[in-house]
Amino acid sequence: MIGTQEIIIILAIALLLFGGKKLPDIGKGLGKALREFKDTQKEVRDAFDLKGEVTDGKQKDAPPSKPAPENKSETEKSDDTKDPAH
Repeated sequence: MIGTQEIIIILAIALLLFGGKKLPDIGKGLGKALREFKDTQKEVRDAFDLKGEVTDGKQKDAPPSKPAPENKSETEKSDDTKDPAH
């Protein structure tokens, strides 16, 4: 976790490197870029949700799953494979 002292040092270095006039422009640019990234991320997430894709481990708009067929026991399998002539 970044503490108060670290943030102050980072801001002081940024002020020295870019100057007081450039910092507001840089902040606006970063804010706009983050906003666009979040909007694009939301659009992609919504596009996958509309297609019924898997999200959060659950599939949306999917029909309920059918129970698995029961396996035949060994005796039932051998009865099916017998020759009907016998």
